[in-house]
Amino acid sequence: MPSFDAIVIGAGQSGPFLAARMVAKGMKVALIERKFLGGTCVNAGCMPTKTLVASARAAHVARRGADYGVLIPGAIDIDMTVVRKRAEAVTMNARNGLINWFAGMDGMTVIYGHARFEDARTVTVSGDTLTAPKIFLNVGARPTIPDMQGIGSIDYLTSTSIIHLDQLPRHLAVIGGSYIGLEFAQMYRRFGAEVTVIERGPKLASREDADISDAIADILRSEGIAVHTDADGIGFATTTDGIEVSIGNGQSPIEASHVLVATGRTPNTGDLGLDKAGVATDRRGYITVDDRLATNVEGIWALGDCNGRGAFTHTSYNDFEIAAANLLDGEDRKLSDRILAYALYIDPPLGRVGMSEKEARATGRKIMISTRPMSRVGRANERAETKGLMKVIADAETQQILGAAILGIEGDEAIHGFIDAMNAKAPYPVLKWAVPIHPTVSELIPTLLGDLKAV
Repeated sequence: MPSFDAIVIGAGQSGPFLAARMVAKGMKVALIERKFLGGTCVNAGCMPTKTLVASARAAHVARRGADYGVLIPGAIDIDMTVVRKRAEAVTMNARNGLINWFAGMDGMTVIYGHARFEDARTVTVSGDTLTAPKIFLNVGARPTIPDMQGIGSIDYLTSTSIIHLDQLPRHLAVIGGSYIGLEFAQMYRRFGAEVTVIERGPKLASREDADISDAIADILRSEGIAVHTDADGIGFATTTDGIEVSIGNGQSPIEASHVLVATGRTPNTGDLGLDKAGVATDRRGYITVDDRLATNVEGIWALGDCNGRGAFTHTSYNDFEIAAANLLDGEDRKLSDRILAYALYIDPPLGRVGMSEKEARATGRKIMISTRPMSRVGRANERAETKGLMKVIADAETQQILGAAILGIEGDEAIHGFIDAMNAKAPYPVLKWAVPIHPTVSELIPTLLGDLKAV
C-alpha cells in the first residue's frame, strides 16, 4: 500500500501548484487526475475559449475595417478548422508544460485514474490503494444539464464539447443567458452563425445590476443576436432540418441547427466515495469548507470549484495560496478576506469587483453611486468602441469602495484599479487624487469617483 505525505485529487488550478509547493518542502506527494492536467481552465475553459474569442474578435474587427479607413476587398471568411486547431494548440502547449514540469519534480507521483475514498486516509485508484494523512480535493465541476422537455432526444452541445466544433452552425440556440452562454453566443455570431439566446429568467447575467444587464443585452442585440428572456417553457424536438426549440410564453419556436446548453455547472463530487470518508456536502453537491478550506473531516481540504466558494480560475488559484500559506508558511489566511472579482468575456468585456448596487443596498449602508457611459471615455472614442458604461459604489460614511463594474473596452484590465484599491482598503479619495496616464480607460476612474453622489 503506497504511502504519501499528501494526496491531491484533481489537477485543476489549485491542486498542481499546492502539490509542487509541498514537494518543494520535501514532502512525498501523489497527484491523481482522471482526465487531463490543468483542469477546466486549460482544457475546456479559459484558455481554449478565450483563444476562440480572440479569433471571433479578429473577424469582427476585419468586417469593421472600413470604419477605420482600412479597405478589405471581398467577404471575411472563417475557417473553423483553423480556429479549432489554434485553440487546441494553446491547450496542448499549456497541458504539456504541466506534464514536463511534474516529470522533472522529485517527490511527485502523477497518477491518471478515478480516485475514490475507502476511508478518511485511504484512496483507491486504478486498482491501487494509497494512503496519506493529508488529502486535498480539487476535482472541479462540469456542465449542468437540467431536466428540460425533449433534452434527451437531441444531440446538444456543452461548453466542453462546443470548443471541438470544426463546422459553423447555421443557427445556434444558446440555452442560458449567463456568462458562459453569452461568450459563446457572441463568438459564434461573429463567426457567422445565426444565434439566439434563451434565458428562463427576466434578464441576462442575472447577478448583475439591471443597468449592466440591459447594456449587455443591447451589445448582443446590436450584433444581430436574438435574445429571449422569461422563457417559461423550454423544450426540444428533432425535425428534418435540425432542432425545434420551444420557448413558451406565447412565443414561436426557434428552428436551430445546434443547441448549446449553458445553464450552470455541477461539482464533480458524486462519485468520489465522500460518504466513506465522512466528508459533508451541501444539497447541490458542493463540499462544505470552513474559512481555511478545511472540510468537516480532519486532514481533508477542498479547493477550487468543488467547494462552491468561487467558480473562477483565479479563485481556485487563490484557494491554493490560502492553503499553502496556512499549512506550509505558518500564516493565517482566510476565504472571508477575499474580495471577489471576475470578468465576462463578451466584447467589450465586463470587469466586476465587490458588491453590486443591489447587494450594497441590501446591507443597509448609506451608499454613493457614480456611473459614466463609455461614450464619454477618450480611449473608447479613439477606438470607435463606445458601448457600455462604468459604475462604482462606495460607502458614504467610511469612504470605502464597495464595488465597481466596467462594461466596455478594456474593462477587464481597467477594473484592477478598483481591485487594488479595495484590497489595500484605501478610501476612495486616495484613488480620486491619483494622476492616471492619458489616454486610457483607467484615467476615468478618478473622474468617476469625483462624481459619486449619495442615493
